[in-house]
Amino acid sequence: MEIKGIDAAKVLKISKIKKEDPWVKKFRLDSYSQFEQLDMPSFGPSIDLDLSQIIYYKSDDLDQKMKSDWSQVLKPVRDEFDSLGVLESESHLGGMGVQYESEVIYHNMLDELEKKKVIFTSIEQAMRDYPELVRKYFGKIVKSGENKFSALNGAVFSGGSFIYIPPHTTLDRPLQSYFRINSRHMGQFERTLIIVDDYSSLHYIEGCTAPVYSDSSLHAAVVEIYVGKHSKCRYSTIQNWATNVYNLVTKRAVVSDYGVMEWIDGNIGSKVTMKYPCCVLKGDYSSGVCITISVASKGQIQDSGARMIHLGGNTRSKIISKSIARNFGNATYRGKVLISGNALHSHSDVKCDTLILDKDSKSDTIPVNSCFNLSSSIEHEATVSKISDANLFYLMSRGISKERAMELIILGFLEEFREELPMEYAVELNQLIKRNL
Repeated sequence: MEIKGIDAAKVLKISKIKKEDPWVKKFRLDSYSQFEQLDMPSFGPSIDLDLSQIIYYKSDDLDQKMKSDWSQVLKPVRDEFDSLGVLESESHLGGMGVQYESEVIYHNMLDELEKKKVIFTSIEQAMRDYPELVRKYFGKIVKSGENKFSALNGAVFSGGSFIYIPPHTTLDRPLQSYFRINSRHMGQFERTLIIVDDYSSLHYIEGCTAPVYSDSSLHAAVVEIYVGKHSKCRYSTIQNWATNVYNLVTKRAVVSDYGVMEWIDGNIGSKVTMKYPCCVLKGDYSSGVCITISVASKGQIQDSGARMIHLGGNTRSKIISKSIARNFGNATYRGKVLISGNALHSHSDVKCDTLILDKDSKSDTIPVNSCFNLSSSIEHEATVSKISDANLFYLMSRGISKERAMELIILGFLEEFREELPMEYAVELNQLIKRNL
């Protein structure tokens, strides 16, 4: 089953395939109407995509029920995920969901989490099993009319995760979703909704890959997160999309009193990335953190950063952005901090560091910082540097080759990001960095 190109009839066809309730169908059609009216983003890199050539839905498995046993997954697909290390990583997790093209094909969770009444499933399954809960939160933080690609996601979303953590619940191990694009001109439009209820915590990890084709593909996801009172959510992503993928993602969290939201965001692959994880610090004493890395090599534009919106009093935010540009790559920080007039005694700290490895590469820092009360403050620091000849000489004088010395310096530059990852993912990141330098 494959749906190429987009119009209202094809949006309805996706809804029919998924056997959706009328409210979901209406949400799709309203989103498609907004998609038609909205222009491409007026800022950032150029998006040279023929949207009529994109595949908006694809599934090679006629039996579209999620499997909870890898032996039930089609062997070629299973072997592909095994070669990526996905099957092996599951032993470190509390639960895992895997999406291939447009459908979530595998989902499993530890029995102990089910006993705690944790919900972790695909967004479509949640709409069927928990319609009132999903409807209460779905599409409320990220409106379809915000930008052309959030509207597109609202019209054709398929797959993605739904997580609900009940009050007073702490998870000892992370939950993970893994997303794979495997076809030319493929579009992947997962929709993730996470609710961490009061006095609870969650660590969620997301991984993304795609093979390299000469034709462009599109990844346009939407993520909405609710962090309850005295709760904490950490969302870790390492995307390694192929360099033919446009990665255009809208991610936002609303944080209640004393809540904590942490975005740990790694951008290694893609042709163009436009992604700015956001924390809306609605509650008093809430806090938000975003630590990002972007590695831009030949033919890549990494336009990433973060947004922190302070609405509650005594709120805190921190943005740490680490960018590396080499071989004609472009790594840009684009961020926004807004401290409202009512967010008294609040503070934000922004630090942007860029390492440019040659004269052909480029990096820009584009911050928008606004503070509307006299009791609050914003600090912003930005540095641009190259690899120090003195540091290279020091390491090479100890018998280390020049290539290995450069690698060590770059990994040290990224240490603030790597130390936030579980050990096995930090090791994976090291390997990705080495392959991309």
